[in-house]
Amino acid sequence: MQDLFGDDAAGAPRRVTLGPGAVLLRARALPDERQLLAAIDEIVAAAPFRRMVTPGGFEMSVAMTNCGAAGWTTDRHGYRYTPLDPASGQPWPPLPGLFWSLARGAAADAGYHGFAADACLLNRYEPGTRLSLHQDRNERDFSQPIVSVSLGLPAMFLFGGNKRNDKTLRVPLRHGDIVVWGGPSRLFHHGVLALKDGDHPTLGRQRLNLTLRKAL
Repeated sequence: MQDLFGDDAAGAPRRVTLGPGAVLLRARALPDERQLLAAIDEIVAAAPFRRMVTPGGFEMSVAMTNCGAAGWTTDRHGYRYTPLDPASGQPWPPLPGLFWSLARGAAADAGYHGFAADACLLNRYEPGTRLSLHQDRNERDFSQPIVSVSLGLPAMFLFGGNKRNDKTLRVPLRHGDIVVWGGPSRLFHHGVLALKDGDHPTLGRQRLNLTLRKAL
């Protein structure tokens, strides 16, 4: 694993198995880079990034927004999906067709055929921000995978197990990489280490992450 996930990605396999039902698809989103970024700009214009508050009252360091039939939110009342953006009272922006088709294709590449995402959580990381280990468990159907698209600065993805204290695999993610996990790993804990400073040629000092789900 040390050689496979080393800092030098030259010659690295384009499809890497991370665990049971979990696959890294290197550079899978690169052909759609320009269209993805344009779609993100439209979404953020309608539903700006914001730092949500956890039920415990802590402001998250990662800024978030959503698109699709439902958006993932957190506040003092708990974690949940809502059809309306709490900040505006309006429906979340629609899920772009490109997001849907990219997620469907990546899921199929990972062995999950027929995936039809209806929601996308967008995360914006700036240097120093991180996402602690957690499970994606607010969706109704755990038989459907999660599809996660990385754009911008590289990040160190943590992929663990069903228990929070299970050993984690450290997976370097770069611009255009997609991770898909489902089946036996659907409820595995995962997170992101504090983002290192840098300057991406397209996105500057930030990382954008799209996580596509079947929420409803």
